Amino acid sequence: MSQTKFLLDESDIPTHWYNVVADMPNPPAPALGPDGKPIGPEALMPIFPMSLIEQEVSAERWIPIPEPVREAYRLYRPSPLFRAHRLEAALGTPAKIYYKYEGVSPAGSHKVNTSIPQAYYNQQAGIKRIATETGAGQWGSSMALAGQMFGLEVRVYMVKISYQQKPYRRSMMQTWGAEVFASPSMETNAGRAALAADPNNSGSLGLAISEAVEDAASRADTNYALGSVLNHVLLHQTVIGLEAKKQFEKAGDYPDMIFAPCGGGSNFGGAAFPFFADKAAGKNLRLVAVEPTSCPSLTRGHYAYDFGDTAKLTPLLKMYTLGHDFMPPGIHAGGLRYHGNSALVSQLHHEKLIEALAVPQLATFQAGVAFARAEGIIPAPESSHAIAACIDEALRCKESGEPKTLFFNLSGHGHFDMGSYDRYFAGELEDFAYPEEAIKAALERLPQVA
Repeated sequence: MSQTKFLLDESDIPTHWYNVVADMPNPPAPALGPDGKPIGPEALMPIFPMSLIEQEVSAERWIPIPEPVREAYRLYRPSPLFRAHRLEAALGTPAKIYYKYEGVSPAGSHKVNTSIPQAYYNQQAGIKRIATETGAGQWGSSMALAGQMFGLEVRVYMVKISYQQKPYRRSMMQTWGAEVFASPSMETNAGRAALAADPNNSGSLGLAISEAVEDAASRADTNYALGSVLNHVLLHQTVIGLEAKKQFEKAGDYPDMIFAPCGGGSNFGGAAFPFFADKAAGKNLRLVAVEPTSCPSLTRGHYAYDFGDTAKLTPLLKMYTLGHDFMPPGIHAGGLRYHGNSALVSQLHHEKLIEALAVPQLATFQAGVAFARAEGIIPAPESSHAIAACIDEALRCKESGEPKTLFFNLSGHGHFDMGSYDRYFAGELEDFAYPEEAIKAALERLPQVA
């Protein structure tokens, strides 16, 4: 019988994170201040500890993982790599399909891989409190858990539409001791201004970031933490791909294509970046970031400098963006609703070193259900974007007879997303393509940087 699970020992948890900057053909575009000039590390000190700022700007290939972080990782890492035999049979494909399952973490997603080190470094810096935002709730619950581990208070500004759609994610955060507010809230100037302009504002990640950054900047004992986009966040997530490479060695196999969901970039970066090192060394390998058609930053956005938040409190990053004032539709794309994308992922896509594609909502849920019925695990909607793309490729292999090896990151389970599955089965979900006129209008509102 062919092996289904490829497991590692706790001693195989990576000792270092991999920094993709070391293998990029061109240095990353610098972050800019409001005046359009590159900023130094000191500009980030009001909201981040110096240890994370150093990681943010590092070009070193390997960054050591502190032992207290590795010790916390042992709660759920290494995560398993599965061969999807049942899915392959259901599809009738000659392709081999593998997936890394990050839903084994206590919070049920990959986000814990970065919340733990961020909590650790902030505690070491003497910080007592973290302000952060969350979309679908995976990041907020992961930060709440990590805050509990390292003795930090945590306040979460949760995008209002997700706050309403996913009450049990909110319950998880509160169970781990976090305060949770629907964003926009009355707790910050940014939130009050948004509500004054539109009392029915359903929120966005950009707006929730504004609230969290404002909160953190207003108190000396508080720092800000982000669950995606920034370089140090993607760095921490590379434990996924580093473990997967060892597991593929155990399987005696290697992927031809890698698929991962992509909202802000942490999911994709974590799974794909360690394999990019092989691609940079000449390996023939395709790395595919998969996003929703409702928030198509990589596939239809502008590659330009933009703010990371609605209130323009963050530095300017060069990224694929739909505009910092983008308001996503209230569909069930999960956490993949950010207006922009990681600067590193954006640059690699702009340089045609990685690929991107967008998947509509109904195809996403159809793929998630097909996967659950074959493999048993109910995937989060975010993860189902990668599943949909992988299934499409497996069906192309069925037509061509090509036995490719396909790998995707199953970044979390969907146990707290059953309301969206209910709506899918009831026929209440519909596809939504973000309007072209709205994308064109965003270009006019981008910051003018020389």
